[in-house]
Amino acid sequence: MKVTPYLNFNGTCEEAFKTYERVLGGKIAATFTFGTSPMAKRYPELADKIMHARLDVGDQMILGSDVPPEHFQKAQGSAVCLEVDDVEKAERIFRELSEGGDVKMPIQETFWAKRYGHVVDRFGTPWMINVAQPAYAAA
Repeated sequence: MKVTPYLNFNGTCEEAFKTYERVLGGKIAATFTFGTSPMAKRYPELADKIMHARLDVGDQMILGSDVPPEHFQKAQGSAVCLEVDDVEKAERIFRELSEGGDVKMPIQETFWAKRYGHVVDRFGTPWMINVAQPAYAAA
């Protein structure tokens, strides 16, 4: 079994996934729009918006879509946690995700991490970036 985050956007999925592809070093594996789906007639105003996107990052993936306005809710009570092996890479990812976003906790050393930071990016996605201390790596 895999657990995969599915991110919802209010019309910015394409831009967000292109940003995540660049920042995370992933590859957008698939996208399709509302206009090319059986939902085209129901949501003509979303014809060019993403109904489903898949970003492959290593052997993991992140899924997402633009949500019809009446169903969109901002993310709360959860975050995408990135476990990074390298401090410099974690700092770069945090810095790039922070551009135009809201830093909740600056990336820094903690008792459990060589680096940890929490940010909500400009698309509304909450991220936790973590480089575990060896004693906490398996926790």
